[in-house]
Amino acid sequence: MKDIEEITAKLIEFRNERDWEQFHNPKDLAVALNIEAGELLEAFLWKSHEEAKPEKVKEELADVLAYAFLLAEKYGFDVKQILLEKIGKNAEKYPVDKAKGTATKYNEL
Repeated sequence: MKDIEEITAKLIEFRNERDWEQFHNPKDLAVALNIEAGELLEAFLWKSHEEAKPEKVKEELADVLAYAFLLAEKYGFDVKQILLEKIGKNAEKYPVDKAKGTATKYNEL
């Protein structure tokens, strides 16, 4: 948790030094996150996953994470807590005995 707090603090410091908080409302952070996720996808466009350039993937993934952390901070969400809660919900939807080795959606298991 300390790492996530440190990263979020650095992101906020970076943002505040540039007076960008005015642009960081939840809607715009979600839009930016989506755009960056699209740029992450672009790293794989027309390629096998082996052909994607790891440096490009790393850069775009960092952008996705940055906006996700800023959005979580805007709502006061504890990133660790919400991820653990989601893993718990998914464990219920995808029990090992039904989901192991298959990509079938939970409602079709």
